[in-house]
Amino acid sequence: MTQQDYYKVLNISNTANERDIKRAYKRLAVKYHPDRNPGNKLAEEKFKEIKKAYEILSDSKKRSAYDQYGHAAFEQNNNSDNFHSSFTSSTSDLNDIFGDVFGDIFGNQRKNKQEKGSDLQYNINLSLEEAVQGVTKKIKIPTLEECKSCSGTGSAYGSKPSTCTHCNGHGQIQMRKGFFSVQQTCPNCNGEGTIIKNLCKICYGQGRIKKSKSLSIKIPSGVDTNDRIRLNNEGEAGKNGAKSGDLYIQITVKKHPIFNREENNLYCEIPINFVIAALGGEIEVPTLKGRVNLKIPSETQSGKLFRIRGKGIKSVRKGYPGDLFCKIKVETPVNLNSFQKNLLTQLGKSFGDFKGKNHSPQSKRFFDSVKRFFDNLTQ
Repeated sequence: MTQQDYYKVLNISNTANERDIKRAYKRLAVKYHPDRNPGNKLAEEKFKEIKKAYEILSDSKKRSAYDQYGHAAFEQNNNSDNFHSSFTSSTSDLNDIFGDVFGDIFGNQRKNKQEKGSDLQYNINLSLEEAVQGVTKKIKIPTLEECKSCSGTGSAYGSKPSTCTHCNGHGQIQMRKGFFSVQQTCPNCNGEGTIIKNLCKICYGQGRIKKSKSLSIKIPSGVDTNDRIRLNNEGEAGKNGAKSGDLYIQITVKKHPIFNREENNLYCEIPINFVIAALGGEIEVPTLKGRVNLKIPSETQSGKLFRIRGKGIKSVRKGYPGDLFCKIKVETPVNLNSFQKNLLTQLGKSFGDFKGKNHSPQSKRFFDSVKRFFDNLTQ
C-alpha cells in the first residue's frame, strides 16, 4: 500500500511550525476518533494514519529524518511499534489529544516513573558503490541495556520497589505558602514515587547496564551523504523498564577516485589524445555498472561536456536514475621521438600564418581580443 505524505495527512505545509502541527492533529483527531464514529472502519484507519503522522512530525528528530529520507527512514526491519495505536480505551486516546493542554495550565499531578531511553547516532562511511547499490553492514555500538536480573526495576531479584511514604507515590508534594499551594518534586524519592530498598547487585539500582551490541544494518540503494536511517527501539534502554530510544544511522559517502556525485547525476573527466579530438572517434567510458562506448565528434575541444542518459544514480526518493556527464580533457602528447616531432612540425607548418586562424578559432579570438586591448591603450 502506498503511504501518504504525512504533511498531506494533517493538511499542513512542510513549513508548518510545532503549534500548527498540534492544532491540525487535535482538529482531525477529534473528527475521526473511533468513539465519535462507532463501527466506522474508515474513520478508525484515518485516525491511525493521523496519529502516525503526528508522532513523526511533532518530534524534531523524526521530522528531520522524514524530510531528508521519506518513509524509508522508518522502515528498517519492518518495525512499526512506534506507529501502533490501540482503541481499547477511548479515555486514554482522548487524554492523548487534550492532556498536554490541561497539563500546561494546571501542572502535572505526578511525574512519570518511566523515562524513555535516549536516542543514539552511529556515523557510517560508505563507498560510492555501496551507497548506489545498497549494502548490509554489521556494526557494534556501546549502549545501555535493560538489566535482565531485575527486569529494569533496579530492585534485587525477588523484591520490588516500595511506594514512597513521603509523597504516597505521586513523586510530588504540596507546599502551602499563605493562600498559595506549590508543587515540588519529592526530595525523598527524587520524583520517582518509589523507593528501592534492596538494590540489584548487577546494576546497583540503575535498572540498566552498559553493553556493546552488534546489529546488521540494511542500507537501501541510492542513499547519499547526510541521509539518516532510523532503527526503532535500538537506542538506550529506558529507565524502570520504559521503552528504548531509537538509533539513527548517519550516512557519509566517501570521495570516489573517478566520479563526483551531484544529487542523482555523476560527473567524470575523460582524457583523450588530440588526434581523436581533431578527427573524431569512439572511446570507452566507465560507469558504475560497467563500460559504455561514447562517440567523439571531430573538432571536439577540451572542456566539452557529453551527457549519457540513465547512467547516473537512482535515489530512494525518485523512481528514475540520473545521468552521467563526461567532461573531455584533450591531452598534450609527451615523450615524443624524433619522427613524431618531425610530423608535428610539418603539421604546424601546414596550418600557415596568422596563428592558424582557420584551424584554431579559439586562439584567433583570443589574440584578436589582445590586439584590441593594446590598441585601446595607445589611443
